[in-house]
Amino acid sequence: MKLIGLCSCILMMFGAGCASQAQPPGETAIMFKADSGEEVEAFRGELSVPENRAKKNSREIPIRYVRFPATGETPGAPIVYLAGGPGGSGIATAKWRRFPLFMAMREFGDVIALDQRGTGESDDTPRCTSDVVIPEDKNVPAETALTLLRQSIGQCETFWREAGVDIEGYTTVESARDLDALRAHLGTEKITLWGISYGTHLAFAALKENQMHGRIERLILASAEGLDQTVKLPSRTDAYFSRVQDAINAQPEAKAAYPDIKALMARVHAKLEAAPVMVQIPKEDGSSADYLLQKETMQRVASAMISDPGRAAMLLQLYSAADAGFYDPLVGLLQRFVTPGEPVDWGVMSLAMDVASGIGDERLAQVEREAQTALIGDFLNFPMPHMRGVLGDLDLGDDFREPPVSDVPALLLTGTLDGRTYPDSQEEAVSGLTNVTRVTVVNAGHNLFMVSPEVTDVIQRFMRGEEIAAGHIEVAAPQFVKQ
Repeated sequence: MKLIGLCSCILMMFGAGCASQAQPPGETAIMFKADSGEEVEAFRGELSVPENRAKKNSREIPIRYVRFPATGETPGAPIVYLAGGPGGSGIATAKWRRFPLFMAMREFGDVIALDQRGTGESDDTPRCTSDVVIPEDKNVPAETALTLLRQSIGQCETFWREAGVDIEGYTTVESARDLDALRAHLGTEKITLWGISYGTHLAFAALKENQMHGRIERLILASAEGLDQTVKLPSRTDAYFSRVQDAINAQPEAKAAYPDIKALMARVHAKLEAAPVMVQIPKEDGSSADYLLQKETMQRVASAMISDPGRAAMLLQLYSAADAGFYDPLVGLLQRFVTPGEPVDWGVMSLAMDVASGIGDERLAQVEREAQTALIGDFLNFPMPHMRGVLGDLDLGDDFREPPVSDVPALLLTGTLDGRTYPDSQEEAVSGLTNVTRVTVVNAGHNLFMVSPEVTDVIQRFMRGEEIAAGHIEVAAPQFVKQ
């Protein structure tokens, strides 16, 4: 077991971090253990914020974090990690593959693994299980399924309100205001925001908050999601598949196996649309349940598997098997994630955040128009725009969705094979930022931080204020056909 950290036990006893500011109130010294077995001295902290700042008597909710003290000689502002989702846990992320990057970032300041409101250790809201069951052994028309889903959300809204949860508090704006409360709690004038995916969406919202002006030192943005991009454009998902085809074409054996992946996927969709296939999904008790494989099944599976190119390679194997009439691999996948007959359940934070960020009328019309012919329709976007308008008047409006304007130094890391946030969209997301360093990670997907040591190196150079001459990093694409 490896012990990481330069702070001595004596310093820990007196509540001081290496080259850190005074310890924030109420923190507890801990040994933080990563999944790798490595351990590091850290602090566990908490602050209380109003659930809904628009209400004077709002209940207080906890915002919890783990602080890794700075190790550099001249640390800058604390670096706050903003997880994606919405719904991801910063504390949990720090335990996984990104642990070495969290440790490397300590050179530049205290690193804060934050659990945003309603996530991880900051979640004090109950998960809701409705009594709505959508049959999976027969063809349920899309409109019927959406009606049932809305019914389930209606039940959950009642459940949450009766449990004392103020649903209107679970918006990206409220989370952005939590960041300023965290800054004050840490006793610092500024913070650096380090986010990925929805975490960048939150960072953009923070830039627009009046109380945060002048209080954000730097931005590290990966796989950026703009404030008007909760709902992705289906045409750009189709363009993503074209980029995957280009990567396939660079591998002769893969090119022979997959000469036209769009045609392959469309062929499987057409077969299942014409003749859905009944399969058996094994259950934990040893029994099995009927499950009807349909075109929509493949579209949902595809939308869940295209974030990173390695998973996209697995997806193509599923399509190739289905094209040959062999569905066992798909059944094996569904068995891990689907329990036929289970009622619909929801978590308040992830649902409310998406609904609140919403979509404007013009973009909605574009999405609906493009989805009619797009390869996987609009399944990538669920639960938006499908659940638009649920949970009352939660939409934050078109003004919220306008991109921020700022000269805060920002680093934008974009993967060319990102199947969720696309290069063109990321450029639009930062269109109002005037001090952006752009680095394209060729052949990387959505989760690009750990694909190469060069990514860490670029982030470190950005944090040091060094010039980054090379605008791209190239990593190997996955082998789309097993050797």
